[in-house]
Amino acid sequence: MNPLRIPRPRGKLPARYASVVMPLVLSLLMTFVVSAISTLKSLGATPAFVATWPIAWALSWLVAFPTLLALLPLVRRIVALVVAPPSAPG
Repeated sequence: MNPLRIPRPRGKLPARYASVVMPLVLSLLMTFVVSAISTLKSLGATPAFVATWPIAWALSWLVAFPTLLALLPLVRRIVALVVAPPSAPG
């Protein structure tokens, strides 16, 4: 048995999953922050906050993730209307 075992590199998802992974991570982070602020403002820094916030986060994420997936094509079109495409090199 070799005590200096070299860890195997972890694999990455194929690029085709980026269109789902990006909204997944974005929705997790945004709902984490927004639900924490909203719950903290509503309940204050109390034990009730600790008990209530994870549920509020989960519920908000359940709404946010599919909404983000549905609206992302529209958002991309709006961004394309207001942002110039990159210029070709040369």
